[in-house]
Amino acid sequence: MALEQVQELFDFIEKSPSCFHVIDNVKKTLVEEGFEELFENKKWQLQEGGKYFVTRNLSSIIAFKVPGKDFASFHIIASHSDSPTFKIKDNPEQQVKGKYVQLNTEKYGGMIFSTWFDRPLSVAGRALVKTDKGVETKLVNIDRDLVVIPNLAIHLDRTANDGMTRGMADQKLNPQVNLLPLYGDAASKDTFDKLVAEACGVQEEDLLSTDLFLYNRMKPAVWGAHNEYMSCAKLDDLECAFSSLKAFVKGGSQESVSVCAIFDNEEVGSSTKQGANSTFLYDVLKRVNAALGRSEEDYHTAVASSFMLSADNAHALHPNHPGMTDPTNLVFLNEGIVIKHNANQRYTTDAVSSAIFQKLCKEQNVPCQHFVNRSDIMGGSTLGNIANSHVSLNTVDIGMAQLAMHSSYETAGVLDLGYMIAGMEAFYNSAVVAECDGTYEIHK
Repeated sequence: MALEQVQELFDFIEKSPSCFHVIDNVKKTLVEEGFEELFENKKWQLQEGGKYFVTRNLSSIIAFKVPGKDFASFHIIASHSDSPTFKIKDNPEQQVKGKYVQLNTEKYGGMIFSTWFDRPLSVAGRALVKTDKGVETKLVNIDRDLVVIPNLAIHLDRTANDGMTRGMADQKLNPQVNLLPLYGDAASKDTFDKLVAEACGVQEEDLLSTDLFLYNRMKPAVWGAHNEYMSCAKLDDLECAFSSLKAFVKGGSQESVSVCAIFDNEEVGSSTKQGANSTFLYDVLKRVNAALGRSEEDYHTAVASSFMLSADNAHALHPNHPGMTDPTNLVFLNEGIVIKHNANQRYTTDAVSSAIFQKLCKEQNVPCQHFVNRSDIMGGSTLGNIANSHVSLNTVDIGMAQLAMHSSYETAGVLDLGYMIAGMEAFYNSAVVAECDGTYEIHK
């Protein structure tokens, strides 16, 4: 069962070379499961027992199930569709000595530069093309090995291996100089736009603008002495997005509106119209409440009993660098869902949200681990605390333990995927009801 789930995850990721493809694939799954698409620019007519989804920017999606008009709360799982990469600039072709053509790029998010060297890469995203009436969006995936970012030979850079890790040397790498992908020889000049147009089935002259990104084409792998590990691009955070979708489709409660939210732009701060720091989640929840004829007071009482899982992967103890981990709150691959804590609220977990989630998991025999950064390492942040600035509700930050986060090729545990899906399904199958501030009942 574990390997079957992993293969399904691999298939999902390989079909999702950009954030736009992620959302397109989620939409296809939801449509197959009988969900109806809604649009933000049209009025919503919702039915009790209905299943719906809405997208924003084609890179974020919120899906929900309506159990009935008299629901008590919202049960929300939030993850993100984007990953650190390189964005293709406008007018990208750049010649070198009249012999090479490079693509001009800029970094998106906090990637580990060195992991992008010497790997088969390609380009995916979206193109806006002109029509008789205006413009429309086309997905783009140049589905072949297209470019490589070649490393500099050790003979020409004797300092390449200086430092504890190559990651320390990354600080010396200039994205404008050292990290441009090689596209072709002199004969490839003025061909990139044509290639993009062909990939989305239009004429070159109809291309107006693009959002295109590099992606790693290395095949996913299951490995280890007992096939206990898996490696793949974009595990952060498509592993959580995939898990939430699987649990959402299967789970549900008659007392709570199940919500699956996948946001874009987490890797660059979430402060976009389609990010967790937008009004997207707030807008959807308010419209669900209103479309069912409920009052403003009904909305606030439901939010007071609502709960969110902010799902984004966590740092496992690194076998080569165990000292980089907190001495008492360290997590390992294949040992369960990670609950993430931070005193300064970079993770939004508190005693209440941790306790409720642990109780749900223990009842399903799903193991949990606890992660806290070393006190002298700031660490990253994620979706929960950002989304809470717009919709204030109890939230726990969770994830699956992984190695090499923000590498172009990351590693996680085979068993943890199943643990996460089971824990998320248990969450959707329940309803947390606030009896008073600090006291909660969990209904099944």
